[in-house]
Parts: sequence; structure tokens; C-alpha cells
Amino acid sequence: MSPSPALPVPSSGDSMRLLTGGVDLFAALIEAFDAAQQDVYLETYIFSFSGGGADVANALIRAAQRGVQVCVVVDGVGTGKLPLVWSERFLQAGVCVRVFSPVVGLDVWQPNSWRRLHRKLCVVDNTVAFCGGINILDDYLDPHVQGLLKSPRLDYAVSLRGPIVAAVRATMRHLWSHIEAVRELRSQDLSGALEALRAGKQRVHLPIRGETQLVLRDNLRHRTHIERAYRKAMGAARQDIVVANAYFFPGLRLRRAMVLAAHRGVRVRLLLQGQYEYFVPYHATRQLYGQLMSAGVEIYEYHASYLHAKVAVVDGKWFTVGSSNLDPFSLLLSREANVVAHDPHIAQALQAHLLEAMERGAKRVDPHAYLSRGRWQRMVDAVASALLRFGVFLTGKRY
Repeated sequence: MSPSPALPVPSSGDSMRLLTGGVDLFAALIEAFDAAQQDVYLETYIFSFSGGGADVANALIRAAQRGVQVCVVVDGVGTGKLPLVWSERFLQAGVCVRVFSPVVGLDVWQPNSWRRLHRKLCVVDNTVAFCGGINILDDYLDPHVQGLLKSPRLDYAVSLRGPIVAAVRATMRHLWSHIEAVRELRSQDLSGALEALRAGKQRVHLPIRGETQLVLRDNLRHRTHIERAYRKAMGAARQDIVVANAYFFPGLRLRRAMVLAAHRGVRVRLLLQGQYEYFVPYHATRQLYGQLMSAGVEIYEYHASYLHAKVAVVDGKWFTVGSSNLDPFSLLLSREANVVAHDPHIAQALQAHLLEAMERGAKRVDPHAYLSRGRWQRMVDAVASALLRFGVFLTGKRY
């Protein structure tokens, strides 16, 4: 597929650029890091030091060696402990790395440990910010596959300039200060913990009105904000809805929003995984196909490579790009971040890229073939759905 256009478009004082895949994002990150003068904050679920990921890591090192404060947070499950050689290089250069909620051994199977840092955010010098679904992971590499992928992973991010950058920075500094405070408390340094909390005490202010917003999901003040943004946009849709989502198992209210939109005559198209990484989520998703397709929702499965996108476009005007899947782990447990905006230029560029992916890299699920699938396939889908719902039950959440 041809790359999507990278269009800088003003929107209520903010300007955005649509970035397709790690190729676009990594080049933009490296350019920003090499121009940084004060500080760099980076959060990612996966930080891989192979291929393009090594280029990003080296740019962070160069920034730190110039005296720029570089603060990196990786997730304890997605990344875990950094490779020794890179840990030493970061330490020598002055790159500060923290692991969010590290897990040991079988603790990863405890429901309390499923609250992950899934955000992909970056801010440089309070000048430029980045938000999306792209990990620091080369487009042609995958943890579940030996060798290179045949085609690049499908994913998106946006770069941001303008007032919204302050919201991204405050969000990231808030998390960093709390991680530092926990570190100081564990070392029994109460004064250090208080100092860390004061350093990040600036309250995160996320505007509820405006053309461009940073929408968060966490387990305190922002539990349902991303899901509500989706439902509100779908409820207002008049022409079409295009959603691309890697892990798709929405709750009843979100499914109802799609079904009601289809009943109003809105064309609803879903681009979902066809080449999948995890057996249970993929088959649990397929258990939902019947309800959605019976309402007129079109479902396409992406087979050209791995689909990792978490994006949507409504009526060619509203769009969201971010880290949040439409599944219980993102909508109920993890820390997520999406950009939501009303911007026809970016929205239509994103939609064009998604429709091209549907046409050239995906196959539409035939409703008749789906309903005619064998008993074994039906049982596999039903069991996968039950397992996923049971996992939600173990967390004590309602979905």
C-alpha cells in the first residue's frame, strides 16, 4: 500500500501529522530527539532494540549525552527487563529508564497484574508530542515470529504541536513522578518520595471541549472516557463509520452503538485481525460477528500482515488514533491514551488508507459462510468467548 499523506493541519491552535507505521513514527521521533534541548519523555508498552528500535534508542542516547533530560517508561510485561548491553549504554549516557509494574515469575497470571501501561506517548521540550498505537518495535519484526514479516505491521500514530502538547506533557510527568515516589518509598526515603510527588503535582487538565483532545483511560479519574468518546461519535454518525482495531471484543453498550448506527442507515465497516497473534482473542472476536453482521455491519479481516491499529473515522470528519483496543483489557484495566479530533483533512487521509487496506490486504467476511461454519468452529469461538469473559470476571469488573 502507498503511505498515507503526512499533512500538517491546524485545528484550534493544534497541528497534527498522520504517521503510518514505525517507519514514519521513528523518523519523526529521531528528528525530534536530535533537536531536543531540555527534556524527552517516552512511554511505550514494548521497547525492542532490534532494527528500527535500535535507531530510536541511539537517538535517545545522543540526546542524553548532550545534557537533555531523557525519561523512558516501559511496561513490565510488554518489555520487561532491558537487555544488559542497552541498560548499560542508557546508564552511561544518562538515560533514565523505569519499568512500570514489573512482574516476577507466575505473577503475570494474577488478575491484579493485568493493569498494564499500554500507552504510547512521547513529548519533547513541551514543543512536539506523539500519540498512537505503535510500539518501539520495527515494522517487520514481531515477538511471535522468527525472522522478518513479509509485509509491515499496520499501525498509526499522530504527531502534535500546539496547546495539546501541554496536556500530553502533564500526563507523562504525572506518571513519572508517581513512579519515582514509589521508588523512593521502597528505599525508605520519605523526603525523596515527597519531592517526587511535588515535581509532578501539576494536575492533568484534559479539555472536554475543543477540536483536538487527549483522552485517557486509567483506573481512577478516566475509567470510561475512551469508550464514551467512541459511543458519542458513533451515536452522532450520519454517513459512515470505519474502525480498525487489533483486539476487538467490545462490551454491550459499544456493540449497541454500532448496531444502532447500522440500523439508521450508517455504513459501518470494521477492519479486524485475520493474521492473528493470540488464538483466544481472535476466536472470541469471531463469536461477535453474527450479531454485528445481522445488523448490516461489514467485517473485513486483514491478512497482509499483523493488524495492530486502534483507530476510527466517523463521517470523514471525526477520528481517533491511539493505544486503546476495543476489548476488556484496554477498556477496563490498562492505562491507555488516544487523540480524538474533528479534522476532515486527517480523518479523510486516515479513512483512505484504511479503505485501501481493506481492498488490497483484507477479505470481507461472508455472512452466509460464517453462519454455515462447522460445529467445531462454532465450539472453538464459543469457548474462546467464554474464556475471555471469565478472565474479565476474575478481575472483578463488569463488562
